[in-house]
Amino acid sequence: MTASSTYTSVRQVSPWRENLRLVFSYALLFLIALIFLYPFVLAITTSFKTLPEINERPVALIPQTFTLEGYQRMFALNVGRWAFNSFMIATIVTVSNVLFSGLAGYALTRIAFPGSRIVFLAIIGTMMIPGIVQLIPMFIVLKSLNMIDSYSGLIVPKMVTAFGIFLMAQFFEAIPREIEEAARIDGASRFRTFFQVVLPLARPAIVALVIFSFQGSWNEFMHPLIVITTNQDLYTLPLGLAFLRGGLGQNLQWNALLAGSMLTTLPMALIFLFFQRYFIEGISYSGVKG
Repeated sequence: MTASSTYTSVRQVSPWRENLRLVFSYALLFLIALIFLYPFVLAITTSFKTLPEINERPVALIPQTFTLEGYQRMFALNVGRWAFNSFMIATIVTVSNVLFSGLAGYALTRIAFPGSRIVFLAIIGTMMIPGIVQLIPMFIVLKSLNMIDSYSGLIVPKMVTAFGIFLMAQFFEAIPREIEEAARIDGASRFRTFFQVVLPLARPAIVALVIFSFQGSWNEFMHPLIVITTNQDLYTLPLGLAFLRGGLGQNLQWNALLAGSMLTTLPMALIFLFFQRYFIEGISYSGVKG
């Protein structure tokens, strides 16, 4: 009888403790989320403050005087052209990276040719080289090809990446070969099989690669820094904002700089928000087979 009453009390107490643990866990996660979101929200609100208010109340979240002067200053400083450059370059780089990485990944996983494994390992090996090591050789090659201070110098070296080839190849490995064999029996050519059968099945990997490529190109700083030397009309947003901050010195207009930072940050935040499900699915598929 005593054991039965003890068991009953445990059954009665356990749900209460479980609910308390659940509430505590969510409260802790909410607090951590606030800590990470606070700088981002502060940057947004500060971009709508006046300069005197920023100096007096730098950490206040709610502006006393709501103003768009920061955004007006930004667009008066050629930021619109820099945003256009970033968007155009990121779009071209993303589309070409998806196309060429898909073709290369498919060829390395489905077309048997001598040395295919060595080629694949060599491509993967380039991912181990730090990007900073490639800056001087990249500059020398681009200068010899007369691609300095040009859109081609910003776009061509980034049109295909080793990571893109690796991601697509790993996904293609997980697709059953029987699907392609059925398409070839029906008379489809190799290219038709790739574009109409295999590529639609790789949508999660494509979305993940689109996000990675667009984000990497949109936020790229070092590559435009070595390519663009004199022509400021070719600046991208990260490069232009960096030179803007250095050029203003002590007279830095924080609301204008943060307005430019919002123009850089919000597109990527929105892209990840809308496509995060495909992004996570694509990343999970990239490790199915090695």
